[in-house]
Amino acid sequence: MNRRCIELYDEFTHGSMPRRAFLARLARLAGGAAAAAALLPLLENRYAIAATVAPDDPSLATGREGFEGPAGAVSCYVARPQAEPARRPAVVVIHENRGLNPHIEDVARRVAQAGFLAVAPDALSGAGGTPADEDEARKLIGALERETALGIYLAAVRHAAGHAHATGKVGCAGFCWGGGMAGRLAVNSPDLNAAVVYYGMPPSADEASRVRVPMMMHYAGRDDRINAAVPAFDAALRASGARYEMHVYPDVDHAFNNDTNAARFNEVAAKLAWRRTIEFLTRELA
Repeated sequence: MNRRCIELYDEFTHGSMPRRAFLARLARLAGGAAAAAALLPLLENRYAIAATVAPDDPSLATGREGFEGPAGAVSCYVARPQAEPARRPAVVVIHENRGLNPHIEDVARRVAQAGFLAVAPDALSGAGGTPADEDEARKLIGALERETALGIYLAAVRHAAGHAHATGKVGCAGFCWGGGMAGRLAVNSPDLNAAVVYYGMPPSADEASRVRVPMMMHYAGRDDRINAAVPAFDAALRASGARYEMHVYPDVDHAFNNDTNAARFNEVAAKLAWRRTIEFLTRELA
């Protein structure tokens, strides 16, 4: 696929470009409306193929529960192993700017399958929950106040730490918008023990100097929008003596872990990043 099409889609999904303008520009790049229509299913997420781990997998206990956030009740999807031990280290799974959708629920089940209690909050609970329309979900995420969003996830970490099936150790793993939030939790949460960032916007250099937990970061080599802020983040972490691992995966795009997106998913990079993530969380939350 023309790289400019992928870059245009990234601009559309992370900015304020109207869908009509995006489709018009895509048609120009693709050579016409028909070609753009053929490309669109490759660029957009296909949640019908989201279930890497079946929702009714008999080895897992899954369900919905809630906790009190800064602006009311927050709903979350929870998954954990059925097998003993009954208490597990917890991982707060932080969704992209599309909200708590089937792909993120599947990621939570993968986390549970790896031996953790997975807690995946819906940051759009106060707006009635994540809508099926991705464009609307992105608008709602964009309208969510920065400090309210942080408060939701600070409360999520506290909820996970005190969960009946948790050991008290809590990590987080965030993707895209959620990756940025994972970085903010590493700075601000007194209850967090480890943080994993997938291609999220790094905290400022000042915030990075206050990182208080071990971190692992995964960045995409072609992700110029995010990568522009990474060198300053790296330098601030080094200067503060933070304990962290930073991995850059060459020749892959933003959202390379999202296997519902045919244009950007990279199986080799995703598998390597996932293995590193699980090894890191297992070590840090023991």
